[in-house]
Amino acid sequence: MKKLKNNWPALIPIIFLVLSFGSWPYAFYQALRWVVCLSAGYLTYKSYGQKETSWVVIFAIIAILFNPIVPFYMTKGTWQFFDLIALSLLIVSLFIKKKN
Repeated sequence: MKKLKNNWPALIPIIFLVLSFGSWPYAFYQALRWVVCLSAGYLTYKSYGQKETSWVVIFAIIAILFNPIVPFYMTKGTWQFFDLIALSLLIVSLFIKKKN
């Protein structure tokens, strides 16, 4: 249970990104942007504190890509590609990122 508690910033966007491959109303995808952007921003901050430069860059790029304030507009197929990349990186981070 402690492992789940420590990994919530990555687990919540992982759930949203997995669900994003379904057919949802537009409001879900807006919520997805907020959840992924805020979580990636938090993970960027935590990685910076742990001096993990590569993860800082990765999470910052994810946060910028999913930014809901100044959004990128792409086709659904393109978004699914980036959803899959972000999902993969978040899952990998659960296993290889240092724990504080």
